Amino acid sequence: MTETGAREVVHVRAPGKINVSLAVGAVMEDGYHDVATTYQAVSLYEEIRAYPADDFSVSFTGGVPLDASNLAIKAAQLLARKAKYRGGVRLEIQKNVPIAGGMGGGSADAAGALVACDALWGTNLGKDALLKLAAELGADVPFALMGGTAIGTGRGDRLSPVLTSHEHFEWVLVPADFGLSTPAVYGELDAHRERHIADIKPAPQSPTVDTAVLQALRAGDPVMLADALSNDLQAPALHLQPSLVDILELGEKSGALAGIVSGSGPTLAFLAEDAEAAIDLQVTLSAAGHHVLRVSGPVHGARVVND
Repeated sequence: MTETGAREVVHVRAPGKINVSLAVGAVMEDGYHDVATTYQAVSLYEEIRAYPADDFSVSFTGGVPLDASNLAIKAAQLLARKAKYRGGVRLEIQKNVPIAGGMGGGSADAAGALVACDALWGTNLGKDALLKLAAELGADVPFALMGGTAIGTGRGDRLSPVLTSHEHFEWVLVPADFGLSTPAVYGELDAHRERHIADIKPAPQSPTVDTAVLQALRAGDPVMLADALSNDLQAPALHLQPSLVDILELGEKSGALAGIVSGSGPTLAFLAEDAEAAIDLQVTLSAAGHHVLRVSGPVHGARVVND
């Protein structure tokens, strides 16, 4: 495919995510882990704009890699190879999802780049083909493309949609002013399991999602969901960053139904009973000096926005 007929600009909005549940399997010989997670896309978006260009470049409003190691550039280049497109793209990304915060911001950038370039170049690969490309880029990228609420298994990229009867779950987020390395958090989990090998049940190779999570989502009941929130990476994340413990306790004492570390952290996600409770919690945490964001979910995955 050639550059002929390329559009002037495409604007795509791609959501961050919360891991409502995250079970991590035993470490495998390759150093990776299978997971069973429940993703929920939330109303905190990366804004990706794609412009025609002869080569590939990206600029950000936040401090992230600008070279070819960037996941958004990798996504654009992968799509170009797949579609045999001979031009390039200039990507401009406004980052709103916390960097290295456990909310899949980089994955949202990659998913947004796939959707934006597909529209910009007129390659029209279709969602199934884009999902296959997304899986090559990283475990969370297919979900950023899909959105909604879904179970992720394997590395997190094998997705099964979960229907909920609740229009919106209300979340209050407390991003940290530091990041956490995902490999470091997984490494700490492995070390914790090794230290306590005589005291805890061995992790399964292939974990599963607790049925209580699915029942709560299908019932659309935030109180039930609060009781079912779980994250195997929470303890290692808190061990690496003990300052998060006080914030978790403050949120839960201040009206949250429950709090959880999002993914590998360090963003903390508090589930509120309704919008009014979320606003009250937001005010309390803000008054305590924390940067706070109020979001809801589920929302759609990466999609073109008409400016």
